[in-house]
Amino acid sequence: MGSTTKNAIPEGSLVVVSGANGFIASHVVDQLLLAGYRVRGTVRSAEKSGWVADYFDEKYGVGKFELVEVPEMAAAGAFDKAVKGASGFIHTATPVMVSYDPNEGIPIVVEGTLNALKAAAGEPSVKRFVLTSSSTAAISPKPDLEFSADESTWNEEAVKAAWAPPPYKGEQRKLDVYSASKTQGEQAAWKFVKEQKPGFVLNTVLPNCNMGLVLSPENQGAPSTVGWLKALWNEFKGQEKLKFNPPQYYVNVQDTARVHVGALVFPDVTGERLYDFAYPFNWNDILAIYRKLYPNRKFMDDIPDLGRDLSKVTNGRAEEIVKRFGRPGWTSLEDTIRDSTQGWAGAM
Repeated sequence: MGSTTKNAIPEGSLVVVSGANGFIASHVVDQLLLAGYRVRGTVRSAEKSGWVADYFDEKYGVGKFELVEVPEMAAAGAFDKAVKGASGFIHTATPVMVSYDPNEGIPIVVEGTLNALKAAAGEPSVKRFVLTSSSTAAISPKPDLEFSADESTWNEEAVKAAWAPPPYKGEQRKLDVYSASKTQGEQAAWKFVKEQKPGFVLNTVLPNCNMGLVLSPENQGAPSTVGWLKALWNEFKGQEKLKFNPPQYYVNVQDTARVHVGALVFPDVTGERLYDFAYPFNWNDILAIYRKLYPNRKFMDDIPDLGRDLSKVTNGRAEEIVKRFGRPGWTSLEDTIRDSTQGWAGAM
C-alpha cells in the first residue's frame, strides 16, 4: 500500500466494520489489520460471533481488534456507540436474499445504511465512510446481451420489479427485492451526503460474485457465493435452483477487501462508485478449472447453452486500487477457485 503519511486516515487509526463475521467483511477486517489499522467490528450477536475476535487476536495480537454488538442495524441509533473515536466506517452489513416482500426487505437495508451514516456524521473524528453496495445496485446479469454500465447506472429495473403488486413469491421476486434494497440503500447514502454535507468522504463499492479464501471454514462454512461453488462441486444436489444462476462477473474476495481499504484510505478516491468486477465467468469455466485442479475427481458434465456475460463495466478504477496493494491486477479465476475450495476439497 502507498505511503501511510499520505493516507486519508493515518495508520493506527480506529475503523468500524459492520457485519464483521461476514465473508467480505472478515476479509476487510483482515486487510485493515494487515495495513496497520485498529478495527472495531460489529456483529448481531457477540456470543455467536466470538470466534471473529479469537481469530484476529491470534493472527495479529490482542488489542488490535474488538467486537461490539449491534443486534438490529435498522433500530434508531444502532451504531452510535460503535462509532465513538473512529476515523473511518466501512458498512458491509446487509441481509442477503431474505424476503419476498419489498416492504420488509428494502427498508431494513435503507434504514441500516442511514443509521450508519448518521452515527458517522455525529462523530467528528470520522473522515471516511465506505458503503458495500452491490453489482445489483447497478445491473442485473443478462446473458448474451451487450450493454454498458458506469458510475451513473442504477438498477431501476429491479426496483420497479421489486415494488410491483403482490403476490410476493418466487425466486425472481426475492432477487429483485435484494437488488432493489442495494440500489435504494446506496441511493439513500448519496442523497444523505448531498443534503447533510457530513465531515467525511463517501465512497461505495459494488462487488459482483465474490469467491476465494474463507478465513475460518469451521465457523463460516462455505459462505455467500462460495456456497455456489460448493453446490457445483456436488452437482447441485439439493440446490438445483443454483444451476440457473446466470453468467456474470466474479471477483476474488481479497481483491474486494483491498478495494474497500483503498476507498477508505487513498485521498484521491473521493465520492466514487467503484465497480468491483474482475472478469466474466459461467459454470463451465469453473468445471474446467475443477477438472484441472482435481484430476482424480469426477465432476458433472458441462451445462449446455449457458451463454456469456457480455456487459462492459467501468472496473478499471477498482483494479487500479488493487494494484496499489502490490498486486498485478485482478486475481485470476483459477487462483480464486483454488482458494475457494481449500475449505472442503481436502475433506472429500
